Amino acid sequence: MFKIRPITNVLGLLLMFQAGLMLSCLLFAEGDESRTLLLSAAITMGVGLLLFFYRIGSTTITKREGYLIVALGWIVMVGFGTLPYLLSGITGSTIDAFFEAVSGYTTTGATIFNDVESLPRGLLFWRSLTQWIGGMGIIVLTVAIFPLLGIGGVELFVAEAPGPTSDKIHPRIKVTARRLWLIYVSLTAILIALYKQFGMSFYDAVNHGLTTMATGGFSTKNASMAHFGPSIQYLAILFMLLAGTNYTVIYFGLTGKFRRVWRSDEFRAYVTIVLLMGLAVAGLLIAHDIYAVEPALRNSLFQIVSVITTTGYVTADYTAWGLGFAMFFFILLFCGACAGSTSGGIKLVRHIVFVKNSILEFKRILHPRAIIRIKINQEIVAPRILTHILVFLLVYLGIFVVGTIVVSACGMDFTSASGAVATSLGNVGPAIGSVGPVNTFAHVPDMAKAFLGFIMLLGRLELFTILVLFTPYFWKKSG
Repeated sequence: MFKIRPITNVLGLLLMFQAGLMLSCLLFAEGDESRTLLLSAAITMGVGLLLFFYRIGSTTITKREGYLIVALGWIVMVGFGTLPYLLSGITGSTIDAFFEAVSGYTTTGATIFNDVESLPRGLLFWRSLTQWIGGMGIIVLTVAIFPLLGIGGVELFVAEAPGPTSDKIHPRIKVTARRLWLIYVSLTAILIALYKQFGMSFYDAVNHGLTTMATGGFSTKNASMAHFGPSIQYLAILFMLLAGTNYTVIYFGLTGKFRRVWRSDEFRAYVTIVLLMGLAVAGLLIAHDIYAVEPALRNSLFQIVSVITTTGYVTADYTAWGLGFAMFFFILLFCGACAGSTSGGIKLVRHIVFVKNSILEFKRILHPRAIIRIKINQEIVAPRILTHILVFLLVYLGIFVVGTIVVSACGMDFTSASGAVATSLGNVGPAIGSVGPVNTFAHVPDMAKAFLGFIMLLGRLELFTILVLFTPYFWKKSG
């Protein structure tokens, strides 16, 4: 039914790549953690080699194998990504290690560590590195080097691509993936250099450079970005905005095609919403005498950009500003930035299509015989895509409702449970209640942590990539 060879070969390649990244953490490791990282890398590499050199059967990938590889790829990466935490003993349990690993790879940024500054430097770097790996998607990297396997990667790219977008940088999928990663790596390197220039230590600059471009939010400081000065916070705002932008749009901007940049309905909405909300929240903060003008603008913009891009860095506790502000940021957990970016969440383009369709529905009521189509970027949205988006929104809402009930049943209060599910499904990090911006997930019951880890994977892989595996249609033998 399924071709085993391409699945095992890709999983093996992923594990070997992961082992190499584990070894890179030795640059910052000291003492016992070096042995921990070496052992973790050895185990991961050994299993990876066994899977990679499995040579029985065909290497052709169909769409079903593509979805299975993506789902299994993330599960396997998370599973082996727990080894440094487990073997070092820095997590209290296997569930804690799993939660931290899945939060890293899905770029959620929720953590079980109350004191990250006490963690060994090598393992803390591994924690940041998992977010950078997950930021663009490890499968996209695999697509870029698929010639090593002699197989095509279109199915994998479709399954992994973060959000509905039809734009292509280049018609060849391998070239597209390589260019995406070139942009991703280049922006990361530039940001690391700028963080260092603006006053961070080299170690902090590397860690925060990785997690900013991944829209992950893991920090080396307990106070997150509040530990650093205003100049670094403004720099983070700029690069979080970039990280939340569709990488196709960034590519057009870098190649001087500015008309194509501004032609993007989603990008225009993204910039407009951030600016308007930032000014509005800043005005309210000033009016309520919570901050002076500059801190109000900075903290307002920072927290809005951090949440809407699902990065999850913190400079202030927005739940302490008042109930209205807490509810506003809770709603932002369901927003997301641009499709085709490293951010999580629903994505703005889906909201735009939904709003446009809702408005046009009134017109259809008045003119029932008229053919009225929705346009995005001056192109008609196909009925199939419209249906997919509406179903996605309904399923997303359903998962949130059911998830809140499940986590509440595990022992959390309703406010904290709803916040935990919303932030996990949107891959954001901070939420409301007992899992707010200045809190961790250390106190969350183990059953809830395991369930929230599954929710993070669902959100990172756009729901259907995982959920399709639970349908009978997926496992039926095609005739």
